[in-house]
Amino acid sequence: MFIIQASGEELEATLDTALQAGYRHIDTATVYENEQIIGNCLKKWLDSGRIKRSDLFIVTKVPPSGNRPADIEKWLKRSLSNLHLSYLDLYLVHTPFAYQNAGEELFHPFNEKGEIMIDADTDHLQIWTAMENQVLEGRTKAIGLSNFNIVQIKRILDNAKLPVSNLQIELHVYFQQNELVKFCQDNDISVTAYSPLGSRGFVQKIGKGDVVPDSLKNVTVLEIAQKYDKTPAQIALKHIIQKGIATIPKSINRLRIKQNIELFDWELEVEDVDKLNALDMGESARVCDFSFFKGLSKHPEFPF
Repeated sequence: MFIIQASGEELEATLDTALQAGYRHIDTATVYENEQIIGNCLKKWLDSGRIKRSDLFIVTKVPPSGNRPADIEKWLKRSLSNLHLSYLDLYLVHTPFAYQNAGEELFHPFNEKGEIMIDADTDHLQIWTAMENQVLEGRTKAIGLSNFNIVQIKRILDNAKLPVSNLQIELHVYFQQNELVKFCQDNDISVTAYSPLGSRGFVQKIGKGDVVPDSLKNVTVLEIAQKYDKTPAQIALKHIIQKGIATIPKSINRLRIKQNIELFDWELEVEDVDKLNALDMGESARVCDFSFFKGLSKHPEFPF
């Protein structure tokens, strides 16, 4: 489950609906600025006895403005406090690049040109050691990465003491990231797909509507949805999870929240998986390329 761009009251109602529908994997990040709302909702459910902590799988992420070894513990502790939890199930390095240190502020400074002020001294190996320490201290059960490329992941794997448990990446029917997924599977790294339905609202917002089509209106997706009597979103999500990839769809619509979890008592036939595989557009269909942050591509660890 993936929620962002929702008000406090709206988000809490959405979480209630999701938990009632059976969702137990909740994904957030410090930069989403909703950890406290999520934490309040989880506390309500845990205190009432409707769920147990062991039933939940809670994920959050180091903000790019804190992407330094000395800051990892500070931001993780802040997340735990906001979420009203004593430990996380998974803590991710949100991006392979870092912004300049903004102290206690979450967001990044800009220079006079309107460019984001980067911290070019990012050291993934030292950051990973700091992440490993959080596991050893019991603050998170597992650690992983987000938005890293193969070269960056391999560098960590070659030096890590604790495993890279998960890689979270943009992945949808138009952008299937087959090489990166295979690399992760070959190295026992689970993959989580964000933006699994293509994030149409975000696509329009950043002006890529003419470049990345609406996958839920694709003729092939619609034909397969009709064949199985499912929604186009259910087909797109099933295509991902049937490949052994976790997925975190975002929705604040009660009906779609319930539909998006109804994926586990049916299967796509091989011929339909092949048809959906053929829709892959490769790199041209990447939506979240961070180009909306001016100057970020100058960072030496920019992944794309």
